[in-house]
Amino acid sequence: MDLKEEDILGDAIDRHWYYRSKAAALRRAVSGLAPRRLLDIGAGSGFFSRHLLAATPAESALCVDIGYPADRDDQVAGKPVRFRRDTGPTDCDLVLMMDVLEHVDDDRSLVRHYAGKVPAGAHFLVTVPAFSFLWSGHDVFLEHKRRYRLPEIEAVLDSAGLEIVRGAYYFGLVFPLAAAVRLADRNTTEPRSSLKKHGAFANGLLATLCAAELPLFPINRLAGLSAFVLARKR
Repeated sequence: MDLKEEDILGDAIDRHWYYRSKAAALRRAVSGLAPRRLLDIGAGSGFFSRHLLAATPAESALCVDIGYPADRDDQVAGKPVRFRRDTGPTDCDLVLMMDVLEHVDDDRSLVRHYAGKVPAGAHFLVTVPAFSFLWSGHDVFLEHKRRYRLPEIEAVLDSAGLEIVRGAYYFGLVFPLAAAVRLADRNTTEPRSSLKKHGAFANGLLATLCAAELPLFPINRLAGLSAFVLARKR
């Protein structure tokens, strides 16, 4: 996940509509898998793996991020969370790459690198920002390299040796408003985040809107701000 966004939201991140809704979509995307050990790549604070540990029977998480100053261990709901700058081979059965691949020059190589560390049958849940026409100063601020359509990110994962299970867009109901704002600002690429803290009313309203979308989320291949892809190592 984006460390710069964590810095903006601070302790309020788990109350922000965007992250609350994305965590709910993550749970929906991996429902039925019953993962035991999580490998969270580019994890930052480990927000998403912490969420799964608290909300599902998952037993442990290994959070990997080159930004960590040192290795450390923690717990969530009595379950171990290890923070490491890198990892060797692991028996983790669910790999999270939440808004990571858009930051690297060679996205295929990064996926292939971590696919080589987990056993056959392990699942990957990947999210990336959607649609190049939404490129704005927000992407520049977050140091993105690109945005993706679903077929593009699916092709990346396939070429890295993964089998696509399913893909969908999320944040479809807020997509028209966000697209209008981004397009109105498309000639400005000054680095600036569009993520802001909101009051309880705005957070509740936007979270409710996104929750209403969840039943249709698995079949939405039309539009959204984020692309979610579930894949499996062959």
